[in-house]
Amino acid sequence: MSKITILGIESSCDDTSVSVVIDGEVKSNLISSQWIHKKFGGVVPEAASRLHVETIVPLCDQALKEAGITKSSLSAIAVTRGPGLIGSLLVGISFAKALSICLKIPLIEVNHLQAHVLSLFIDEKPLLPLICLTVSGGHTQILLISENFKIEVLGQTLDDAAGEAIDKTGKLLGLPYPAGPEMDKLAKNGQAKFKFPMAKVNDYNFSFSGLKTSVLYFLRDQLNSNPQFIKENLNDLCSSIQDNIVKSLITKLELAAIDKNAVSIGIAGGVSANSQLRKELSILCIKHGWNCSIPKLSYCTDNAAMIATAGYYKFLQFEFSEDSFLPLARYPIS
Repeated sequence: MSKITILGIESSCDDTSVSVVIDGEVKSNLISSQWIHKKFGGVVPEAASRLHVETIVPLCDQALKEAGITKSSLSAIAVTRGPGLIGSLLVGISFAKALSICLKIPLIEVNHLQAHVLSLFIDEKPLLPLICLTVSGGHTQILLISENFKIEVLGQTLDDAAGEAIDKTGKLLGLPYPAGPEMDKLAKNGQAKFKFPMAKVNDYNFSFSGLKTSVLYFLRDQLNSNPQFIKENLNDLCSSIQDNIVKSLITKLELAAIDKNAVSIGIAGGVSANSQLRKELSILCIKHGWNCSIPKLSYCTDNAAMIATAGYYKFLQFEFSEDSFLPLARYPIS
């Protein structure tokens, strides 16, 4: 029986990524990050699109080379349809469609959020039912994964995503964009001595816009009396903000897992790389005897390995796509 070889393409935001997965095993996973956005303090959509165009072809060639195959070995091409930036998505989708037509192989559209969940299944096979916290700069959701990979959205942010809250508060502190890695680093040398309110919202939902406002006014008041306040307390401020966000996430995650009788708990998305979140999740799983599923750091941020893996499972179910589909800025998990 011939091997199932999937080429995965991810271009939903500011990372271009190409991966090759053979029979469910990742053979290559290349990511090209766009550092140009640092000087603007956020992603510039037009610049992101142009850089995807420049990067995607050589990155694909290198991914195939690292996997030790040629294009003729491919069984199908999986590509992110959304959610994401329309211009960025369009680059990856156009490239995938062209390659699919030229090679006369199936095309598979992938939901970016579903792929983040499936990143937990790349190196291991967590027991189900599983509660997954998908948390990034654009999304914060609690999901229930049951048999046959059925995914149900239990709760989500009502405003800012957790990663967005980190970036916005980090900007107030003068941290570079994206603020997550730097805040995590500085927080390790600080203490959570400043207390900020946690939003009280129903069920398994989140809200982080109030935290941003609270930090803004707190810093304004402190700087009025001491212009050096941020500089003198940067580590403690980072620790306090990060602790607030992580505790908010863990509290709702624990509630959902108990209510749904989960046997496994996992995290996915860019913020799942946060060291405190990973530590708190491990402690939570030990406390309740849950199986703990934490992805490798290379599978936390946007990457094509998760897209190719999702494509592999769809290929097994013959879930192929027509080449007429368009990118979706909003693509909720159904």
